[in-house]
Amino acid sequence: MDASPDLQRLLEQEKERMMVNEIVSKLTSECWDKCITGAPGSKFSSGETTCITNCALRFLDMSQLIARKLGGSQ
Repeated sequence: MDASPDLQRLLEQEKERMMVNEIVSKLTSECWDKCITGAPGSKFSSGETTCITNCALRFLDMSQLIARKLGGSQ
């Protein structure tokens, strides 16, 4: 017996939510390890802020590129 359209939509939404959470987790881990060199204080230094911003943007760009390649569009 096939799942109802509502159940299928809910499962797709949960799958997407899990993928977003996984990407955010990876992004946080990778960029934190790369950019935060000392014990964190109440604020990031300007260099840390720039590094985190650039790292996040590169990570998202690469994630989109990979998703397009895996999806078959060029």
